[in-house]
Amino acid sequence: MYTLIREQALPVPVERVWAFISKPDNLNRITPEKMGFEVLSDLPEIIYPGLLIEYRIRLPLLGLRHWTTEITQIVPGISFVDEQRFGPYKFWHHYHEVEARGGQSIMRDRVSYMLPFGPFGRMVHAVKVREMLEEIFTYREQTLAKIFGQSEGL
Repeated sequence: MYTLIREQALPVPVERVWAFISKPDNLNRITPEKMGFEVLSDLPEIIYPGLLIEYRIRLPLLGLRHWTTEITQIVPGISFVDEQRFGPYKFWHHYHEVEARGGQSIMRDRVSYMLPFGPFGRMVHAVKVREMLEEIFTYREQTLAKIFGQSEGL
C-alpha cells in the first residue's frame, strides 16, 4: 500500500474551497491536460454519497484507460472520500478535507493506493506512478493557487 499526502493553504474561506471541490465539473480544471482526462458521466451540480463518475484517462505504459470512482462518504463543508470501483489501480481511496485555520483554508488530500501485478506493479510505481501522482498534485496546487490567490504549501 502506498500513501500520498498533500496540504495546501488557500487565502479564502472554507466555504469557497468546499464549493469548488464539491462540484464534480471542477475536476477537469485541476487535472493536467497531458493526462487526457475526460469525464464520461453526466455530472450533478454537487457531489453526493453514491455518486459514480466515469472517466477516461491516459496513463504511462497503459495508454487510455477507463476509470470509475464512487463518492462514498461526505461530511458537508469538511470532507469527502472517492474510491475506485473500476480502473487501473488495485485499490484507490482518496480522502479530501478542508479546514479553517487563521483566516485561511487548509486543504488536505490523502490518497491510499495499491497497484496490480505484484512485483511488476511495485517496479512501475518506483519508475513512474509515484512521480506521475506527485506531478498531478503539484499541478492541482498550482492551479488552486491561481484560482484562489496566493498559496502557501505546507
